[in-house]
Amino acid sequence: MAVAGIDLDVAEGEIYAFLGPNGAGKTTTVRMLTTLLRPTGGSATVAGHDVAHEASAVRRAIGVALQEAALDPLMTGIELMRLQAALHAVPRAEVRRRTEALIERVDLTYAAERRVGTYSGGMRRRLDLAMALIHHPRVLFLDEPTTGLDPVSRQAIWREVQALNDEGTTVFLTTQYLEEADQLADRVGIIDNGGMAAEGTPSQLKAEIGQPRLEISVAGELPTAEEVLGRYGRVVAGPNGTIAVPLEHGPKQVAEIVRALDEAGLLVESLDVQEPTLDDVFIAKTGHALKGDEAEAAAG
Repeated sequence: MAVAGIDLDVAEGEIYAFLGPNGAGKTTTVRMLTTLLRPTGGSATVAGHDVAHEASAVRRAIGVALQEAALDPLMTGIELMRLQAALHAVPRAEVRRRTEALIERVDLTYAAERRVGTYSGGMRRRLDLAMALIHHPRVLFLDEPTTGLDPVSRQAIWREVQALNDEGTTVFLTTQYLEEADQLADRVGIIDNGGMAAEGTPSQLKAEIGQPRLEISVAGELPTAEEVLGRYGRVVAGPNGTIAVPLEHGPKQVAEIVRALDEAGLLVESLDVQEPTLDDVFIAKTGHALKGDEAEAAAG
């Protein structure tokens, strides 16, 4: 996917999440910023270096863990770590210490001498992360690091990304998972069809798109419930068979809505006030939903 008109400014020491569906231009952008793809126009600097004219300096300053990790299945984890150290000219006296520390950090000490071909997907991602850190990069690029992973492995990657950032590493994270961005990111950029659709902190973006909503389940005629709720805003289907309506004036409207349903002879079985989510933001800004499970299906 070609990208056009993207303007990004990521501050030192922050986690920046770059959101978008498959084919939106996320990976193309990362490849340009990491000098793997030469831009055909515009300009970009990473860690103070121009990606087109100072590519070597950029590479020395960054760590990169791409979605498709190119790991030799016949080599062991420790061998790949040492190879990566050599490629980055890590001083020989430092190689062993850094390798062992990073292998331990990503919880792979028990598998360090095993061939990578025997690793699970989550183990490969953790090894790739460790390899990206061998030269102490200032900026870490993670291209969909948890796509296709099980929830436990995904949480492990999240914890490590947060810990690295707490130590001062700037993180540029592409993802299809809105929960991932909400959990980790200081700021979020949304890309769609090759261009920027929105940018800001998660809380700013949620506030932009408006009100909380009431998700409600009733005993009685559903069309009657929809008619009553329709007086307060556009009714949509909620999760688990509920129906939802925006609370234009905030949670204080809940009592009024419940009284209106009661007067219509409808019994409220359950209700829940939901604040806006990044899912709501993405839909509002792009006109369609972002489904992280697309990646799960592709991995399968």
